[in-house]
Amino acid sequence: MNISIPTSNNYFLKDNLDKVLDILTNDGVLLFPTDTIWGIGCDACNPVAIERIYNLKQRDRSKPFILLVDSVDMLKDYVSQVPPRIETLLAHHTRPLTVIYDQGKNLPPNALSSTGSVAIRLVQDPFCQQLIHAYNRPLIATSANISDNPFPSTFGEISSEVFRGVDYVFQHRRDDKTQYEPSVIVKYNEKGDLVFIRE
Repeated sequence: MNISIPTSNNYFLKDNLDKVLDILTNDGVLLFPTDTIWGIGCDACNPVAIERIYNLKQRDRSKPFILLVDSVDMLKDYVSQVPPRIETLLAHHTRPLTVIYDQGKNLPPNALSSTGSVAIRLVQDPFCQQLIHAYNRPLIATSANISDNPFPSTFGEISSEVFRGVDYVFQHRRDDKTQYEPSVIVKYNEKGDLVFIRE
């Protein structure tokens, strides 16, 4: 795997990016600010790390996680088809948008639904873009809470149980008191109509 550190690392001045990349390559789990709320994440191609997150969140295996990518090119490496309408939607949608694609590829089974579909978000947040670009693989991103508990809208709302279950906690955006919300989730149905799963 080719790991490249971006030339501009201003978003990682308080964090050890080399350590983060090493953790990701060794089944590690991160606690990081996503383009929405704080999330628990790992290498989306690593089934061992994904299983760790399922266990930490006490989450039903029938509920797969969202993946984050930094570009349409990366997106196309992990889904069988990106319909032109979705490419247009991604280019113009300003709020964080997660799209459910019918068939994922190049991903372990526990990153996919039972039907093979996968939910992926193309991030616009510069911090997330740089992190994913540096690792050169998609990341799992799921809300930093135990299943059935409220999601944390700020860093201060994350439970100690979550902290104990991760290998690295980012410094970036810890002091941000903005109340963030999860992303919009959409998919196209068989008729080609856009269906909102979560608004």
